[in-house]
Amino acid sequence: MTEAPLAPAPARRRRPAGRSRRTILAIALALVVVLAGYGTYAYLVSRPPPGTTRLTVLTYPSLFGGTNCAAPALSSVLAPFEAAEHVQVTFVCPSGTLVNALLGGPGTTSADVVVGLDEVTAPQAEADHLILPYAPPRLADVPAALSNELSSDHAVTPYEWGYLGIDFNASFAALTHGAVARSSFANFSANASWASSLMIEDPATDITGEEFLLWEIAFYQSVLHADWTTWWKSVAPHLQTAPDWSTAFSAFTTPPNSPPMVVSYTTDPAYAAEYGPAGAYNSTVTHWNGTAYGWRTVYGMGVVNGSAHVALAEAFINYFLNGSVQSQIPTNEWEYPANATIPLPAVFSAAANISGVVPLNGAIGPAAIAANLTGPNGWLSTWQGIENLYG
Repeated sequence: MTEAPLAPAPARRRRPAGRSRRTILAIALALVVVLAGYGTYAYLVSRPPPGTTRLTVLTYPSLFGGTNCAAPALSSVLAPFEAAEHVQVTFVCPSGTLVNALLGGPGTTSADVVVGLDEVTAPQAEADHLILPYAPPRLADVPAALSNELSSDHAVTPYEWGYLGIDFNASFAALTHGAVARSSFANFSANASWASSLMIEDPATDITGEEFLLWEIAFYQSVLHADWTTWWKSVAPHLQTAPDWSTAFSAFTTPPNSPPMVVSYTTDPAYAAEYGPAGAYNSTVTHWNGTAYGWRTVYGMGVVNGSAHVALAEAFINYFLNGSVQSQIPTNEWEYPANATIPLPAVFSAAANISGVVPLNGAIGPAAIAANLTGPNGWLSTWQGIENLYG
């Protein structure tokens, strides 16, 4: 079977990246700014009246389907907030990571809010005292588990979430007689042909790769009660590795030499259904003894320590959880809204069924990630040693 080409996919975030575009409803200004020796992009949501307070939001360039830090889809939904609070929202997108930008200190970004921290970077930001705890009133509509997977003391507020997935194309599904849809990590370590068909992202250079590493570690430690390094030693000689998610997903969706599988997200089939061709690929988590296990990706926002506008920053975070913003997340970010009261669009029925998935995040909480992921003896260093020896 020849796989049909898919519509080009916009880069999926710094982390979250929207893949769709909406009509521009407000004036957006894109400009390049150089701050503290690194490149950033910035845009203004709208042109404010003279004397309006400016609220600076540090985020990733593709927020809400934007390009180079310009997100037209956000303009209309933030306009009421700007008017009510007499504030001008300015988004700034560093070329490096959000945590590194925050670590630059006063004068580097002068940010008030950071949007785009995740279950890997949120613990680091909190450990470095880069954000201030805040529990917005609308957090009552957010499942407690999402908050706990980012921060136990509400230093980071979730705004969207999803699950990592192993996407597979229709040809590989047919080749395995459908077995790939209920596959396990063991399928890859026991079968070199399966391992060589999977493309992953480099954990040392990409956040999706880091999350996949955490998923595998949590599964081996909490489900199998086994040494997590054994899996990597088995598959390292065979796996295909890309430097980032965008490169990996582009390769997966570009015939004729596409890898049959790629580490991505369980909402990808919904994106395929929206932009076609529907059914070109599907996604799965890992299974063991009749139970599905996954790694939940949670993305959050926080008040920057040192903000000159803490009250406005808190108001922004609370506003970001309301229906007008949260209802835009599914088809701009291609993730699930953190606000559990928001209905999903019909196209999400094509996403992989996650209703029975057991999240493994609890096996490796924020404190464990902060303590064990990096450093000379950390999980990333151990993975790199295996890759150097066996890859």
